[in-house]
Amino acid sequence: MPLNLELLKKDAGSSARLGKMTTAHGTVNTPFFMPVGTQGTVKSLNPEQILNCGSQIILCNTYHLYLRPGHEIIKKLGGLHEFMNWTGPILTDSGGFQVFSLGKLRKITPDGVIFRSHIDGSKHFLTPRKAVEVQEALGSDIMMCLDECTPYPATYSETKKSLDLTVQWAKLCKEAKTNAEQALFGIVQGGTYLDLRKQAVEEIGLIGFDGYALGGVSVGEPKEIMYAIAEEVTPKLPEDKPRYLMGVGTPEDIVYGVSCGIDMFDCVIPTRCARHGLLFTNSEKIVIKNARFREDNGPIDETCDCYTCKNFSRGYLRHLYVAGEILAMVLNTIHNVHYYMRLLAQIRAALEENSFTEFKKTFFNKKGGF
Repeated sequence: MPLNLELLKKDAGSSARLGKMTTAHGTVNTPFFMPVGTQGTVKSLNPEQILNCGSQIILCNTYHLYLRPGHEIIKKLGGLHEFMNWTGPILTDSGGFQVFSLGKLRKITPDGVIFRSHIDGSKHFLTPRKAVEVQEALGSDIMMCLDECTPYPATYSETKKSLDLTVQWAKLCKEAKTNAEQALFGIVQGGTYLDLRKQAVEEIGLIGFDGYALGGVSVGEPKEIMYAIAEEVTPKLPEDKPRYLMGVGTPEDIVYGVSCGIDMFDCVIPTRCARHGLLFTNSEKIVIKNARFREDNGPIDETCDCYTCKNFSRGYLRHLYVAGEILAMVLNTIHNVHYYMRLLAQIRAALEENSFTEFKKTFFNKKGGF
């Protein structure tokens, strides 16, 4: 079996759950967050730094690695783990969301997506079978089915048509899978329509996958709609399989998602914010370029034990950022990724101690939400 989820505890006051997910490259404690390594690298961090931040598993992007350097080259060089020197588990997305984001550069057909590369304009055809073929060549522990990401807003009929296509592609992806060591997750679409989401759960569930994801969220819809979808749909997913909320999100999104029963998260927010000088703390958001930090000799966060906070002052970090030094991105990213890893560790500890409800209440009462 390519993947196994062992549920250890369930929260009495919510749908939150604590567990262990075993993959071909190790066991991961759930719930967890995956830093995004789009092109085979988490931007500005090397693998040792990622591990030191507490990361258990990372996400890499099929679309970008397919275009450059190419999945055949990565396979020839030993697969993605050896290629980027990462020994832990890797999840690869199908490339569907990136193709969706291309807008006029892509055309969706019943058989797949025709698109032009954002790099050189070359023409490509991504089918469900091709998406699996590429991910098998990459050698990731968890592969994602190719789906059509429904935009927001979309009419009911548009969303229904899109969902039907996603279900058909999910069947083709499962048929195309040949490597028993790699897990394959199905994706639940359905836009903002809860009856279509329920239909998706039933139809994707009947196909049968190693895990299930909620897709088509965080695409422009109001937060309350995303939360309503997560709260309503997550408990309907198979209890014995990992549940993944794709592309989410802020610290607040994660705490709320965990309370709905989500096990897995990913987002570019911690790394992207770090590169733009926005740093997370337990009490406030810090925009490090602000002049008030010019002579500040304290760490980003007094309660943080990351490499950056243990060794460098806000004043120094501000200097690096204003001067445009590469080290600013490195140190900022270390802190933000560590903040996310520590948040998930705190969530898991609260679940272990049967105090998640209190943790959630305290978290949302704090100042400085994203």
